[in-house]
Amino acid sequence: MRPDTTARSRRPERPADLDDEALLDLVQRQTLRYFWDFAHPACGLARERSNVTAKYGLEAVTTGGSGFGAMAIIAGVARGWIGRAEAVERLWTMARFLLKADSYHGVWPHFLNGDTGRTIPFSRKDDGADLVETSFLIAGLLCARQYFDGTGEEEARLRAAIDWMWREVEWDWHTRDGRNVLTWHWSPNNGWSMNHEIRGWNECLITYVLAAGAPRYAISPEAYHRGWAEGRDFANGRTYDGITLPLGPDGGGPLFLAHYSFLGLDPRGLRDRYADYWQQNVAHARVNRAYCIDNPKGFRGYGPDCWGLTASDSVQGYDAHSPTNDLGVISPTAALASYPYTPEASMQALRHFHHGLGDRLWGAYGFIDAFSETADWYADSYLAIDQGPIVVMIENARSGLLWKLLMSCPETRHGLRRLDFESPRLTDGPVS
Repeated sequence: MRPDTTARSRRPERPADLDDEALLDLVQRQTLRYFWDFAHPACGLARERSNVTAKYGLEAVTTGGSGFGAMAIIAGVARGWIGRAEAVERLWTMARFLLKADSYHGVWPHFLNGDTGRTIPFSRKDDGADLVETSFLIAGLLCARQYFDGTGEEEARLRAAIDWMWREVEWDWHTRDGRNVLTWHWSPNNGWSMNHEIRGWNECLITYVLAAGAPRYAISPEAYHRGWAEGRDFANGRTYDGITLPLGPDGGGPLFLAHYSFLGLDPRGLRDRYADYWQQNVAHARVNRAYCIDNPKGFRGYGPDCWGLTASDSVQGYDAHSPTNDLGVISPTAALASYPYTPEASMQALRHFHHGLGDRLWGAYGFIDAFSETADWYADSYLAIDQGPIVVMIENARSGLLWKLLMSCPETRHGLRRLDFESPRLTDGPVS
């Protein structure tokens, strides 16, 4: 797959006679183009979104979304859609940029200017370090370090750069002098004034695992047990449509909670004193789908083949859709990135999105970000943090590739062990 600068303006083919495997190939490959064809031309990182808004232009690249993109590129190499040498060159371009870009105690901001490497503020006071986005980026880079294990100079150079950046992240700085919880943001201008503690349940499990396993600047396990696990919305235990949800807010929250941390963390058999994370994620996806089938607000289009509420663009701006914040907007990434948890239901949705609604949903980089049949609204955008999980989670369902890679990292295993996790992957031998 070579960069194609005309992809945005060309209507891609949408064959209707594909079997499941061929359709998965098509969706993964087309969606991957967001990170390959549409990456920022100077730095190679993933642009935040495909459209220009009042707040962000095409110069804005996303750190967390670029971690998802690195994983998607690896899947593309494994599938034979991208050459290995081409991928290494692209990832080296990304790493070289990140080595010089703004960071704060080794932690990158949410957005960077892809031309200059300077911070683009996410908000007035969020103009510095973003620990969660950094954890998503580091997870993707660690997968690349594990996958590109060749003896040649180019792959060795890439691994060395990733190792250096990974070692320099000061996770413990975000405990604010040893508090038993991580804090999301720090700013050289505003200090800790955002004051956003990272407490569960949400998308940030990977942040604690990496922080506990870091080769330098690791956090104490107490931050996980007394900070993360004492969040107001951590434990749930309630039943929805006959489905018990172990963790999370009422109704489960947006489905990205079951995706972002688990692009690399393998939830199969992963458990600690609080939950079995495979059961948690399967239940979350099923609750979300059951809510859409019940459709208590009577939105047009909702049903067994049209479901999925998560954060995405919306009728009046970006919003975190969920059963408790249902605006009639379906986000394709929600059902498609749930493919490991609900393969039959996700395939049903995929076929409906592709065959039934494809004239409105299918484009240069796969499915558009979101739509509302009730409002007759169809997004004109693609977002990195929504396109990445589609490629990666479908790949994990098919081959387990990204799960194998991140779980093969000694540091990941060390972090999980320090936090008292159990997993079939926590063995002394190689991960198969």
